[in-house]
Amino acid sequence: MNYCKIKIFVRMEIKTQEISLPLLKEKEIKLFIKRTDQTHQHISGNKWYKLKYNLIEAKKQGLETLLTFGGAYSNHIAATACAAQEKSFKSIGIIRGEEHFPLNPTLQFAKDNRMLLRYVSRSDYREKTTPDFLEQLKVKFGDFYLIPEGGTNELAIQGTAEILDANDTHDFVCCAVGTGGTIAGIINTSTDKQTVIGFPAIKGFYELKKDIESWTKKKNWKLVNDYFFGGYAKVNK
Repeated sequence: MNYCKIKIFVRMEIKTQEISLPLLKEKEIKLFIKRTDQTHQHISGNKWYKLKYNLIEAKKQGLETLLTFGGAYSNHIAATACAAQEKSFKSIGIIRGEEHFPLNPTLQFAKDNRMLLRYVSRSDYREKTTPDFLEQLKVKFGDFYLIPEGGTNELAIQGTAEILDANDTHDFVCCAVGTGGTIAGIINTSTDKQTVIGFPAIKGFYELKKDIESWTKKKNWKLVNDYFFGGYAKVNK
């Protein structure tokens, strides 16, 4: 079993690595990558930042259980299970679709970290944000701290705002975009001299743009929708 250990409440220092390529040298462009993949073996990328303040809030509210949503290959499900295990929370994952055996590595990891997995039909899953559906979950599981699908809420954006720091003085800051929480935090920390560019990995460009606009008042950003490639972890060739 692969259990997770992480100091979830400590601010993380992120290494920035320069990428050296002949084309970049020819064009006199300096390119750097923020190594958020090195934050933790399992809670890497944006997940550590999205979960940090949500776990703090759950502790403040005295809640013992985290409940969240995701697909069968959701890295958010895996990260939430791992963080919950480390900070002594119980965790429940509401999974879109039918249960299949053997479990894939993502769901097996979540189960190994003591997440209770419950499967719902795709039609029911679409109702996951409705009051009636959430009330049914409370009747079934009791009190819990709700973390949205993908982990994005105001506290997540507070966390992702810590991805950039005072040393990040680059002209352009680029990132992939799913639910918009990571880029919103980055925009909020960016300076007016910087341009933040997001590359959506899912459909729903206008809805996504509207969500981001609700989380930030800054205007120094844009979304580029020409690199969709079919969705998460997919390619078009």
